[in-house]
Amino acid sequence: MDVFIITGASKGIGFELSKQLQSKDKKVIGIARTMPKDEENFITVNLADTSKLHELIVNVLSKYREEASSFTLINNAGMVDPIGLVGGIEAMGIEEAIAVNLTAPMILSNAFIAELKNFTGTKRIVNISSGAGRNAYEGWGTYCATKAGLDHFSRVVGLEQANAEYPVDIVSIAPGIIDTGMQETIRATEEDAFPLLSQFIHYKDQGMLSSAEQTAQKLIGFIENENFKVEGPIVDIRNF
Repeated sequence: MDVFIITGASKGIGFELSKQLQSKDKKVIGIARTMPKDEENFITVNLADTSKLHELIVNVLSKYREEASSFTLINNAGMVDPIGLVGGIEAMGIEEAIAVNLTAPMILSNAFIAELKNFTGTKRIVNISSGAGRNAYEGWGTYCATKAGLDHFSRVVGLEQANAEYPVDIVSIAPGIIDTGMQETIRATEEDAFPLLSQFIHYKDQGMLSSAEQTAQKLIGFIENENFKVEGPIVDIRNF
């Protein structure tokens, strides 16, 4: 049995990943703040409440360890807020974004690796990153920093796991620009807080955004590819 644990599974890419993987008879455990209608194997939790995350992942892994042939953790949940020039954003917004975008994936990955240290099946961590982690954008100081941190964390884990007896394969993958609620949040921003606003409105108007469905399909194809670990740890889905 292939087990997938997906954060941010109630909407956007996470929801599509969950739906498509279930259609392929994979066991999917979704984690998010809200629960989709009629969804099974779903855990409701606010990832900003990081104190709950270690126990959460340990319980999931323990439940399926005996019958699983593989485990894949997809750290998909993320938030683009707070948007604004540094010097004009609220401290609480910075704190929450760091917790969701970086601290939560680090805690979940740490527990995942520890609990499955002696598991001999396939083990994968997929961190959903962003081009914002590899390029600087005005108004996205927090988002860019957290995604850059996620990329670098993935590099470190990759180095460490190269020496493990039963290694965990890890990638940090940028999914491109996708037509999700995050893009709606960006387009609703004032231009003085996000100077690139007109560019992102143009992406939408010109049909340049990928759908969550298409992106999830590409991500699953990449995850299931036997060359998964060869491509890592830093990947852009648009190159495939």
